[in-house]
Amino acid sequence: MILLAAFIIGLGKAGLKGVDMLSVTLMAFVFGGKSSTGIVLPLLCAADIAAVWYYHRHAQWQHFWKLTPWMVLGVLLGVYFGKDMNEAVFRKLMALIIVLTIVIVLVQELRKSKRVPTHPLFAVVTGVSAGFTTMIGNLAGAFANLYFLAMRMQKNDFIGTAAWVFLFMNLFKLPFQVFYWKNINAQSLQIDAVLLPMLALGFYTGLWLVARIRDTSYRKMVMVLTLIGCVLMLFRR
Repeated sequence: MILLAAFIIGLGKAGLKGVDMLSVTLMAFVFGGKSSTGIVLPLLCAADIAAVWYYHRHAQWQHFWKLTPWMVLGVLLGVYFGKDMNEAVFRKLMALIIVLTIVIVLVQELRKSKRVPTHPLFAVVTGVSAGFTTMIGNLAGAFANLYFLAMRMQKNDFIGTAAWVFLFMNLFKLPFQVFYWKNINAQSLQIDAVLLPMLALGFYTGLWLVARIRDTSYRKMVMVLTLIGCVLMLFRR
């Protein structure tokens, strides 16, 4: 199960956005919700470095600077409030919010609307939510997907910007996982070392698949995969 989870993390970081919540579910099933974050985070950092190396030229820096300061605030709030929070209830609430938001995005798609949110509060709410949930429920990818979908970004711009955002955020989270939550240690890193080959295989498989997906189909794929991930979160115990 954890080999499959590592493979899926590689797929997600290569650009198949939305599949990452399946890997979170598998890891949490094996290690438990909070403990699994210490296994997953170093894998995410490794995959983020590979994604930045491959997609760095496509980054849209205006969106990076709009989103990351608020994500940092969300992470800090998650570190402070996360220890005593009921993870299952929180995760289900966030999944419901994401499902409702994707329904709104789908309605806009069906109406052929080209409008993008311009109010500054959209980036504030999305960024804080993504940062907070990345510490508590590993749902940051879903919120980031919603932001980039709403901005109507092209496929490679979407992946390249997300790669830089999550490399920055995951490196920012590392000290809190090591020193405050104490989820990363020698034993967890040994597990990660075993999983790295599957992570690499997933990443290169993902690059091959993403190169064959058209921009218009990519938006639909991200919506569908994110919805499936949220449904898994809703029914996960």
